[in-house]
Amino acid sequence: MGTRLSDSGQYAHLWGTAELANVFEERARLQSWLDILTALAAAQARLGIIPAEAAAQIASHARAESLDLDLVASETRRTSHSMLGLIRGLQQILPQDAREYVYLGATVQDITDTWFALVMRDVGTMAWRDLRVIEETLLALAVEHRDTLMAGRTHGQPGSPITFGFKVASWADEVRRHIQRLAEGRSRWLVGQLGGAVGALGFFAPHGMELRAEFCAELGLADPGISWLTSRDRIAEFGALQAMICGTLARIGNEVYELQRPEIGELREPTTADTVSSITMPHKRNPEGSEHLDTLAR
Repeated sequence: MGTRLSDSGQYAHLWGTAELANVFEERARLQSWLDILTALAAAQARLGIIPAEAAAQIASHARAESLDLDLVASETRRTSHSMLGLIRGLQQILPQDAREYVYLGATVQDITDTWFALVMRDVGTMAWRDLRVIEETLLALAVEHRDTLMAGRTHGQPGSPITFGFKVASWADEVRRHIQRLAEGRSRWLVGQLGGAVGALGFFAPHGMELRAEFCAELGLADPGISWLTSRDRIAEFGALQAMICGTLARIGNEVYELQRPEIGELREPTTADTVSSITMPHKRNPEGSEHLDTLAR
């Protein structure tokens, strides 16, 4: 039973999308970790670090649905190690002669930071796609209402006249900058992590840097050039950009919300015949869309 709004069968659609939730869902995360272990084994096999047959066995068995997830959870609790439950769960279903090559030479952050890079790739792709749709919608509105007069306001008070198209064009311009930032920043956050103990690649000598490049390429990520297991700036930059995007969406949502006040009445959200704003006050038309947009962004 879910304890978060995003898990609610009744309300989840108001607070997120199934596509985004699936990125963070536990089984999807476990499968992604298994895919990373598979990529590591494949890269090691190509360099002759482990037998090719062992890598093939790992690839064919590394499926979340094949694991005893109760064992994974119990071993995680028993050992107090965040990765060992998954390793032992995979080893349990592998042929005996392939088990020792799972996670060979890696450390936890090699898996988790690489996974986070894959998450940033997926989330960033969704954000870029959705922002492009928003931008196109805003640009169309800007053209449609280029001559639609409205009050320009400063400090919440009417000032000189503007057009609604001008206002919407400013929103579109801000959205465009976020699209550019998402594209420009990919080279910094879409990188893998492989360093082994203390990040120095010592276990993998003399193949360390070559192995890291092969491993990253296997996952469609760039080679970082050096371990970043204690550097958080890549993740922080991506998170800061999401916050900036949310700030823009909050600004748009708040303006749409305020301009729907009956005493202003310059905008109105679309509704359907089934939309209900208030059970006891049927004259109301609540701005639910812009209200939720502002709330979610905050």
